[in-house]
Amino acid sequence: MELHPLRRGDAAEWSRLRVANESWLSPWEPSHAIPWRDRHAPPAYRAMRRAVLRRARLGTSLPFAIRVEGRLAGQVTIDNIVRGALRSGYLGYWIDRDVAGRGMASLAVALVCDHAFSEVGLHRVQADIRPENGPSQRLVERLGFQREGLLRRLLDIDGDWRDHFAYGLLAEDLPGGVLARWKQHVPR
Repeated sequence: MELHPLRRGDAAEWSRLRVANESWLSPWEPSHAIPWRDRHAPPAYRAMRRAVLRRARLGTSLPFAIRVEGRLAGQVTIDNIVRGALRSGYLGYWIDRDVAGRGMASLAVALVCDHAFSEVGLHRVQADIRPENGPSQRLVERLGFQREGLLRRLLDIDGDWRDHFAYGLLAEDLPGGVLARWKQHVPR
């Protein structure tokens, strides 16, 4: 598994992957009037990449592509980073259905969280997850995130306002790091 910044040359591969994973990903994605295929065409990737890299330069986003065995397999991002007294950001991720269940998404999340807590200096990472998304809840719980509450009708997802569980992980929660926690729970 490899993490790297979003690359200009990944547009076609990203588009193919997102279109192929529509039924797997769309229940968890924001509502949109534009059809899935159009929202995930190579020009959409290029626009998304420009936007997240602009936020990364401002220090408000940490976007990474996930590669497994050399091929693009997903993304993990800590976004909406706030500095000052809060030093917090929001975790988001997705993984190719063909790679799911192998521990690659949780490994990517662990590595990005450790980077956020150490080099970036964040104190808190939050993940908001729909109650129906059991696999995602298990992923963050295995990594040490704590469920902190229910956020009612938080986001317009898949055509309706959806509740989300708020999960939080603090820098001091895992003194050995998130990767060390991942190694304890890696699928065998």
